[in-house]
Amino acid sequence: MYVEQASRFPGAVVWSRTLGSPDDPVIRPVLPDGCMDLLWSEGRLLVAGPDTHAYVPVAGERPVRWAGVRFPPGTAPALLGVPACELRDLRVELADLWPASEVRRLTARVDAAADPVAALEDVALERAADRDPADPLLRRLAAALGAGRPVAATADELGLGVRQLHRRSLAAFGYGPKTLARVLRLQRALALAREGVTFAETAVRCGYADQAHLARDVRELAGQTLGELLGRG
Repeated sequence: MYVEQASRFPGAVVWSRTLGSPDDPVIRPVLPDGCMDLLWSEGRLLVAGPDTHAYVPVAGERPVRWAGVRFPPGTAPALLGVPACELRDLRVELADLWPASEVRRLTARVDAAADPVAALEDVALERAADRDPADPLLRRLAAALGAGRPVAATADELGLGVRQLHRRSLAAFGYGPKTLARVLRLQRALALAREGVTFAETAVRCGYADQAHLARDVRELAGQTLGELLGRG
């Protein structure tokens, strides 16, 4: 079963699931959301970079436990010490980013913990305490685009040129502001549709040209129809 709750890391969530468990046999795609995750899975620490399309986990021959800290858009690169664009659409070993000896120590610590989720969260919090926080401007950028503000207007409001905005967006989010806006609009549309808002009204409220535009965008980013994602397909 997938379990998610608010994290002690500001704006983040922590989650856990046992992939391949008979109690949770359906493998659901991980949809683009502008976020990055610090992951643990039975002797491994990994990082999930920002996705531009749906990622479908693969179950093995036996159930495997997973835990994760999902950071809000734009915050993980400062924590990890690597631009988000270098991890776009990737799952990489944390030892590829941090010293191997440190990762071995941290992995053993999480492996031995009674609650791997809390132990992984502690790793993130301790790392954050030693790093400069993410630029507040990035939070304003994500909030503006997440609310549907146009990219050019957002750049003006933040006092940035379009090229500078694009460069900073790549480093912080993994892709340019137009792609980020598209991904965040997908998440807004899913939230409305899950609340029971009709697809036509969802399209209007999220700024799509029409319902067909919404359908195309969902299919391209998520690999499924909106109805399938909501369990109606």
